[in-house]
Amino acid sequence: MKILIINGPNLNLLGTRDTGIYGTGTLEELQSFISKSFKEHKISFFQSNVEGEIINKLQEAMVDGTQGIVTNLGAYTHTSVALRDALEPISFPKVEVHISNIHAREKFREKSLTGEVMDGIITGFGKYSYILGVQAIEHLSNQ
Repeated sequence: MKILIINGPNLNLLGTRDTGIYGTGTLEELQSFISKSFKEHKISFFQSNVEGEIINKLQEAMVDGTQGIVTNLGAYTHTSVALRDALEPISFPKVEVHISNIHAREKFREKSLTGEVMDGIITGFGKYSYILGVQAIEHLSNQ
């Protein structure tokens, strides 16, 4: 199965930014952890701090054979109508994940604009949120 994992703004700073919330592991370590956990899948990773680049990647995924998307869009989760609109027409499984529990943080983080058009949201399980996200893609693909 071809799965795309998209990380949004500031996730390139994992391991150094707010380690009490996001942990000490780097983005590269996270990607390696996910790849090793799902050797049977072709998993690709994309990270950008630029909203338009993420939109371009989502549109590319709609035609390149991608079969599932896991996103952690960082702050764009709560603010980006453009990303919400880019996700909406995607017909294959898509799951939003968050390292921290967005409902246990600042009030503005509780609302997920992008989550409204996803198949589900997994939040608060650290790096395991991604594992659960890929497992959810597998489950949704087998329905």
